[in-house]
Amino acid sequence: MHAPEPPAASAGRSRPAGTAARAPETGTPHDRQPDAVPDAGPNARPDGRPEREVPAGPSTAVPSRPLTLLLALAGGLLTDTAFPDRGWWPLAFVGVAALLWALRRDGARWGFLVGLVWGLAFFLPHLWWANYATETVPWLALSVMEACFVGLLGAAWVWARRWSWLTGHPGQQAVAFAVLFVGAEQARTEVPFGGFPWGRLAFSQADSPLGRAAWLGGEVLVSLLVALVGALLAVAVLAVVRRRDVATSDVVAGAVVPVAVAAALVVAPLLVPLDTRAEAGTLAVGAVQGNVGEPGLGSFANRAEVLNNHLQGTLALLDDVEPGDLDVVLWPENGSDLDPQTTPEVARAIDDVAQEVGAPILVGAQEYPETGGRYNVSLLWEPGTGVVDRYAKQHPAPFGEYIPLRSLLRVFSDQVDRVSIDMIAGTETGVVDLDAPRLGRTVPLGVVICFEVAYDGLVNDAVDAGAELLVVPTNNASFGYTAESTQQLAMSRLRAVSTGRATVQVSTVGVSGVIAPDGTLLQSTGLFTADQMVADLPLRTSLTPAVRAGDWPGRAVELLALGLLAAGVVTAVRERRTRTAAAPAGDEAP
Repeated sequence: MHAPEPPAASAGRSRPAGTAARAPETGTPHDRQPDAVPDAGPNARPDGRPEREVPAGPSTAVPSRPLTLLLALAGGLLTDTAFPDRGWWPLAFVGVAALLWALRRDGARWGFLVGLVWGLAFFLPHLWWANYATETVPWLALSVMEACFVGLLGAAWVWARRWSWLTGHPGQQAVAFAVLFVGAEQARTEVPFGGFPWGRLAFSQADSPLGRAAWLGGEVLVSLLVALVGALLAVAVLAVVRRRDVATSDVVAGAVVPVAVAAALVVAPLLVPLDTRAEAGTLAVGAVQGNVGEPGLGSFANRAEVLNNHLQGTLALLDDVEPGDLDVVLWPENGSDLDPQTTPEVARAIDDVAQEVGAPILVGAQEYPETGGRYNVSLLWEPGTGVVDRYAKQHPAPFGEYIPLRSLLRVFSDQVDRVSIDMIAGTETGVVDLDAPRLGRTVPLGVVICFEVAYDGLVNDAVDAGAELLVVPTNNASFGYTAESTQQLAMSRLRAVSTGRATVQVSTVGVSGVIAPDGTLLQSTGLFTADQMVADLPLRTSLTPAVRAGDWPGRAVELLALGLLAAGVVTAVRERRTRTAAAPAGDEAP
C-alpha cells in the first residue's frame, strides 16, 4: 500500500509501466472523482475522494459544475416533453437518465442544487397553466415548492449511494435510484396541504406500454418502472464511455445487459391482461360540454351563461338519441353556475330538460351552507323529483379553492383574495347511486371532481365502495388553451387502467373524453367548443390488483427509500469513525 503523497507532488507522480497517462486534473480535490454511476467506486471515501490511487488510464472525467447543471436543465425540459400536449413518452427515460448523470458529483448541498435545477426545468413549463390561471407569483411558488422535492432527492442520493452494498454495482444503484425518485414523488403527493401529485412520471405514460402496469400497482409501479428504465440507460451509456482501455467484451456486456433489461421492462406490461368486457351490463351515457363565452378568469362572469349552455347541450343530445334512451346525462364541474337547490328558476330549468331527455342529470354546482364556506358538489337530479344523491369534493385544491395562511400570503400577492369564500372538504366517499330502471337495479357511479383524479386513494376508495364506472367532472375554463386539460385527461386514462373501470372526463370547455377500461380513448372533444358525447359503457365489478393493494405500494416505496438513505448515512458515519481511529497511527508513520 502506497503512502499518501502531498498534493504538491501529485503532478509528478510516477505510473506503472505500460499504462497510459491521465489527462491533467483541474478543479478542487472535491471536484475530482473517479468514474462511476453515480458513486466513486470501491476505492472512494464517503466525501468522494479516493482512498488510494485508481489504476491509471484514460477515463471519462466527471463533467464540470456548469456542464452538470446544464445536463440537469436539459433533463428536466426533456421530461416535460413526455407529457401532454407533446406526449413524447420515451423522453421521460432520457430525462431521468440525465438527472442520474448530473448527480455524479459528491456533496449533499450540490446534489440538492442539481435536483432543484432539474425540478425547476420540469415544473416551470409543466405547470405553466397555473401562471395563466392566476399570475406569476403563485405559479413560481408552486413550481419551486415541487422542485424542492427533486432537490431533496438529489441530496438523499448522495448519501444513499455510500452504502457499501451499492458501491461498484451499477445495476443495484439503478434500482436504488428509481426507488428514491418515486419515494420523493410519493412524498410530494402527500405534503404540504395534502400534497400535489401533478407531474408524476406515470402520468406521461398513458400511450406507453408501461401505462398498462397501472393495473398491477397503480401510478407508483408505473413511475417506478419509468425511473428504473431511465437509470438503466444511464448505466449503459457510462459502460460505453467510462474507460477506453477496458476489454471490448466487458464494455459490450456492461452496456447490452442494462439496455436489454430496460427494453424488457418497457414491453413486459403488454402481457398484462386488461379486460374491457361488461361484467354487470352496460350504461347508456350522455356527456355535455357546454363551453363558456370567454376563456380565462372571466369564464363565469355572466350570470347563468354556463347553465344555459349546458341546458342547450343536454337538449342537443336528442339529435343522437330518443327520449329515454340514456340512463344518465353527465355535466361537468360548475356545469350550473347557480345552485338549483336554492334557486327555484334554476331547479325548474334543469328539471324541464331532464324530463325532456328522459334521464337523470349529474349536475356540477356549488353549495353554500348557512354555517359558512362552500362545497363543490355533483348533484344527481332525478326528473320530477330533484336531488336524490350528491357528492362533495373531498380534496379542495389549496390556493385555488381555499387559501391556507391567507394573511401571510396576501403580503406576496393579492390574488389570494380572488378566493373570497373558502371551500370545505366533503367527508363522504365518491359514490353516487344511480337508479337505472333499464337494468332493474341501482348502479354506483364513482365520482372524483377535477384535480381529485390525481389522487389514487380517492379513486380507489370509490371503486372499493362499489363504483362500476368512473366520472371525472372538471372545469378547465380558467386555464385557457394550455396543456392542463390534456394532462388531466392522461390521468383519467391511467385511472381507467388502474381500476379497470370505463371513465368519462367531462369538462365545461374541454378536453372531455370517453375512456375504455383499458385506457383507450374512445371519444374526445376539442378545447372551447360546445359538444356532446354519447356512449354505451361497460359496467364492471371486479377489483384490479392495484385497487386491492390500496396505498401499500406507495408506503412500501417510502419505507425502502428511507431505508436506503439510512443505510448510506450509517455507512458514512462508520467509515468516518474508522478513519478517525486510524489517523494517529498514520501520523506516526515515517
